[in-house]
Amino acid sequence: MLLLIQNGTVVNPGDGTEIKADVLVEDGKIKKIAPKQKMKADRVIDAAGCYVMPGFIDMHVHLRDPGMEHKETVETGAQAAARGGFTTIVAMPNTKPVVDNSDVVNYVHNKAKDMRLVHILQAGAVTKGQRGEELSDIESMVEAGIPAISEDGKTVMNAQLYREAMTLALKYDIPVLSHCEDVNMVQNGVVNADKAMKKLKFAGISNSVEDVIIARDIMLAKDTKAALHLCHCSTKDSVRMVELAKQEGIRVTAEVCPHHFTLTSEDIPGDDANYKMNPPLRTKKDVEALKEGLKADIMDVIATDHAPHTAIEKGVGMKKAPFGIAGLETAAALTMTELVDKGYLTIVQMAEKMSYNPAKILGLDKGVVEEGKPADLVVFNAEKQYTIDPSEFCSKGRNTPFAGKKVKGMVMATIVDGRVIYEK
Repeated sequence: MLLLIQNGTVVNPGDGTEIKADVLVEDGKIKKIAPKQKMKADRVIDAAGCYVMPGFIDMHVHLRDPGMEHKETVETGAQAAARGGFTTIVAMPNTKPVVDNSDVVNYVHNKAKDMRLVHILQAGAVTKGQRGEELSDIESMVEAGIPAISEDGKTVMNAQLYREAMTLALKYDIPVLSHCEDVNMVQNGVVNADKAMKKLKFAGISNSVEDVIIARDIMLAKDTKAALHLCHCSTKDSVRMVELAKQEGIRVTAEVCPHHFTLTSEDIPGDDANYKMNPPLRTKKDVEALKEGLKADIMDVIATDHAPHTAIEKGVGMKKAPFGIAGLETAAALTMTELVDKGYLTIVQMAEKMSYNPAKILGLDKGVVEEGKPADLVVFNAEKQYTIDPSEFCSKGRNTPFAGKKVKGMVMATIVDGRVIYEK
């Protein structure tokens, strides 16, 4: 099958270029990139006024499947990803049962393959049952195709056990995706520990809850030489520590979520659990540090931490509701609105942080728009303005603090292996 994407601006983070060109796709690969290609194709997409970018890669998604399909399924999560411009997503292992063996890995991978939507890579848990007591069968999960190990949703508090996991990750050449949270310091906190939240009488979570584990895990990565990826960084000191670690030559990368570079704790209107996420929304100083860290290429990745919940679960208030928001379908627009449009990132940097860098970290032959490479692409209209409406989400999760927010940047088409799987 021949697919021709015409009249767009091709953004290739592989060589940092933006060029006006058509993209010809054949049999799932990019066959030719050149201006004004005149030929018959089975399908033509007019990308006039749009960017043609590598498909976005989300390193941090909660699909809730198996075991919590009332929140999300592999299918609805994949549909949400496609609508958001993501062609590859990494699913976290905190499901029921926990993904701590090859059988559960195969369940998710087979389900994803049958649907033929986006590429879904299932991460494996660091410890059995995520109990932090005994390592999972990491070798068998690597054989089943896990791209990384992670205990996401919690931290492996036993430093020696985590060190052993990092040693195995180095052996199998996979990264460790780290949720940095000292559980002993949380103390029933639900929001950031600051003056604004004290007025609302909510228990706070201090920056040190995150920063202490970031420091520990960086030291473990230095010791083991493993590739460490820090998930959902939210504090100004996280940026400083990542910068220092990189200067020391430690193999560390870091991600920032759109909600953490868009909102502060002062934006929380009251007892609304759609603003409850972990880590919590921080202060203006933290948000500015995250933006500057992304701008300076200290922070490598923009990931969603997509965490869908039902309206009933989120409707019980801050103190009782679970942490997390849905993010797959708002990430690209928030990145364009808050970072690119405001001068923090160029469009090439956006592609680097949402496609190229995640592909490099995960060891994938993706994240570029180049001849001969897989045709995982997104057609993105950076000027399209609209208001976020959760009722339009493909995800089962409508839990977002961005309902009613005016944004710029709409995904017009998502292409996976040369197949158009979403079109506006």
